[in-house]
Amino acid sequence: MDRKKSFLLKGHICYSDEKKKLHIKPNSYAVCKDGVCQGVLEEIPQEFAAFEVKDMGDALVIPGLTDLHAHAPQYAFRGLGMDLELLEWLNTHTFPEEARYTDLEYAKKAYGMYVEELKKSAVTRAVIFATLHVEATELLMDLLEESGLETYVGKVNMDRNGGRNLEEASAQVSAAETRRWLKETQGKYRHTRPILTPRFIPACSDELMSELKDIQQEYHLPVQSHLSENPQEIAWVKELCPKAKSYSDAYFQAGLFGGNHPAVMAHCIWVDEEEIQLMKEQGVYVAHCPQSNANLSSGIAPVRTFLEKGVQVGLGSDMAAGSSTSILRAMADAVQCSKLRWRLVDSEAKPLTFPEIFYMGTLGGGSFFGKVGSFLPGYAFDALVFDDSSLPQPRKLEISQRLERFIYLGDDRNIMCKYVNGERVC
Repeated sequence: MDRKKSFLLKGHICYSDEKKKLHIKPNSYAVCKDGVCQGVLEEIPQEFAAFEVKDMGDALVIPGLTDLHAHAPQYAFRGLGMDLELLEWLNTHTFPEEARYTDLEYAKKAYGMYVEELKKSAVTRAVIFATLHVEATELLMDLLEESGLETYVGKVNMDRNGGRNLEEASAQVSAAETRRWLKETQGKYRHTRPILTPRFIPACSDELMSELKDIQQEYHLPVQSHLSENPQEIAWVKELCPKAKSYSDAYFQAGLFGGNHPAVMAHCIWVDEEEIQLMKEQGVYVAHCPQSNANLSSGIAPVRTFLEKGVQVGLGSDMAAGSSTSILRAMADAVQCSKLRWRLVDSEAKPLTFPEIFYMGTLGGGSFFGKVGSFLPGYAFDALVFDDSSLPQPRKLEISQRLERFIYLGDDRNIMCKYVNGERVC
């Protein structure tokens, strides 16, 4: 037994189960053995009597949060261009900024800022885009490995429509650079894993998508990309892929839409019923990015439909189209956006509830990493401990009310400590 990773965390324990039910366990013990949760107990049985008890007093203890979609190189220009739509924003801000990452000194400075903020945040796991530059991507992976957080990181692939300074010379060059990156990082990390990252269909030729499928079969990698974020983008995909029935079908025909290898698609705002069924059948995860969707006037994703149809949904910050790295903020925004969809788009789509968005931020997104995001037995022991005493309140609140207030009012200053696989990282 690893004593450093075997202990009892005492506090007010809050977590979701697989049925999205929110469990509140006052003054209880979350049991960690060798970095794996053994469940939540009201009393300490003899089996765990020798374990150290870390008493958090009146603090609340929840599973760590997962950011299913973020762009690390965009941290440097967060909060800029929020009056633009997607494609203009990409060309005006995103592509010129990402082109800077040929400069490793700049990359080290910018990525260092992002990783430092992520480490202090409520996030314990994240799925992250880097850029198309191999050396800068490896630098980001090095920094994330040092942080102790569990992450997927992708070297971006794009052989068209990136402009003069952010476009790989050909599908073959892009594939060769991806293979070089994978070989140079293979076996190097404990906490940081590679993920295939075609930026989106407009940036990747059919030849490149075919090359990436070959790489996926060779390395058995998951994939991350964007899907149906903006109506203009969708019309562009129809022009580029006339044989595809839909944006989703373009990925499916390329063999990069779930199935035997996990896939997470960001946004998924303008998908139709046939696409949603395909997403369910292929086990595709939706990274719901409510702040980004509002900032770029992209639309309001049909999250209620995803949940009812059995599609896996987590939350993404989508830094920097989302101007905050906070998944707490994403939880609050998800509720607000669902209310707007109910009021303005679909009166039959009930707004999201607090237990549902808590699930999405913890177990919903965490399950992309496996048994992650809950305190159920057998789950990775990722935990966040927070003190809400700095949030003034004239009356005594129930624990569930304190938890909800923290989602809306709390930030990294309220975090006492957090654990990833039983190891304290801050």
